[in-house]
Amino acid sequence: MSAFSEKPDSLRYFGEIKADFSAGENTPFWLVNNLQGLGSPEKNNGYVRAGLFKDIKEENRFSWGAGIDLVGGWNLQSPFYIHQLYGEVKYRCLDALVGSKEIWSSFLDHNLSSGDLLYSGNALPVPQVRIGIFDYADFWGCKGWFAAKGYIAYGMFTDSKWQKSWVASGDPRTENVLYHSKGLWLRGGNTDKFPLQAEVGIEMATQFGGKSFYNGRWYKMDSGLKSWLKAFIPVYETHDFENEETTSVDGNMMGAYNISLAWKPKSNWSIRAYYEHFFEDESQMTFEYGWKDGLYGMEVKLPENRFVSKFLYEYLYTKDQTGSILWNERPEVAEQISGRDDYYNNYLYNCWQHWGLGIGNPLIIAPLYNKDHFLHFVDNRIIVHHLGIEGKPFKELSYRLLLSFSRNWGSYDYPTPEILSNFSGMLEVAWTPERFKGWYGKCALAGDSGDLIGKNIGLMLTIGKTGNFGL
Repeated sequence: MSAFSEKPDSLRYFGEIKADFSAGENTPFWLVNNLQGLGSPEKNNGYVRAGLFKDIKEENRFSWGAGIDLVGGWNLQSPFYIHQLYGEVKYRCLDALVGSKEIWSSFLDHNLSSGDLLYSGNALPVPQVRIGIFDYADFWGCKGWFAAKGYIAYGMFTDSKWQKSWVASGDPRTENVLYHSKGLWLRGGNTDKFPLQAEVGIEMATQFGGKSFYNGRWYKMDSGLKSWLKAFIPVYETHDFENEETTSVDGNMMGAYNISLAWKPKSNWSIRAYYEHFFEDESQMTFEYGWKDGLYGMEVKLPENRFVSKFLYEYLYTKDQTGSILWNERPEVAEQISGRDDYYNNYLYNCWQHWGLGIGNPLIIAPLYNKDHFLHFVDNRIIVHHLGIEGKPFKELSYRLLLSFSRNWGSYDYPTPEILSNFSGMLEVAWTPERFKGWYGKCALAGDSGDLIGKNIGLMLTIGKTGNFGL
């Protein structure tokens, strides 16, 4: 929340009511997605939300923070969420977090981007223990020219009961699945002395442990210390499921490379180009098969004006997935052919989702949209053009515009009979009146057209209040 000024040693609070009103098959796409899980395709949904936080003071050598955020909703996946509940501490550049907290991709602008390929902020937060250097810290002796950040996290998914109630009887589902992620980023360039700045990074995630209901049977995966170590350092394992041996990395492992180049002169404008490459296994982790898939983006921050302050364009391509053929080496044919990466899906852990919404880029349509309640991404081979624009035409009034056009081929396992197209757009206007300090309101008009998620139109209304309690 940014509609109020922070005070030293204060508690921050907010309360919010949001309601979506829709006509068509679903709630419009951009009223559902990239909302930290607080959206639903089910029409006419909303929530009442309240939170209380003590924020970390980044300028202090030592600081601590905590937060609680409760949500009561209607026509959402659950009528009640403990959305955030966490404690965190910082000493110098070192950070630690315990609990469930909203975490956005640090690589992309979450207000305008279509979403990070690994973590977009689309799904509900995963409770976790996270340690590392969360914000860039300069290398000693480099005078600001080189910096690094990174983290390691372990946690647990919380949607076991939801899966049991939502997934169709007899279909695959999981229980008590564990979570691991880690990331490392390097930044080069001192924009105070020269405007060019580069960034490279890698982030990886693993679903492991827990139980999987697959082919009519329950399979219990190892959740002991050994499996935690294997999640941190992926190793190849041979599993025997229904007398058929398969060799793969233990757990559902995936990741993304981040690369960006920015020009940031001392004047108040900048331009940044970026590329994100997703991988499901070793075939796309190296250059052996070529990097055809990825998210390509360009964002521009303009000099101060009343019309457009920032815009970005993104091109997302996920059609290749190392090709259409997959063959694991076996005695009969001692040859390994990598392909059919099937982004976000896994035969034991179902898919990279939490409470039905994808954890990665939402334009790969989430399982929550599946009318047959099949917990699977059935449309992950796509081409997308996405545009995001924001501005502040008046002191108390700002806007955000999102436009996305996609062509969709289904997946290698579930190809569509013909290419499907989809267009989704949203115009959101936010009002922060100076006369009513701390109050804010938002109104958004959104719609979809095409054959993928139907023709939809909807209106979102939000009103909230923020402020501080002095300690």
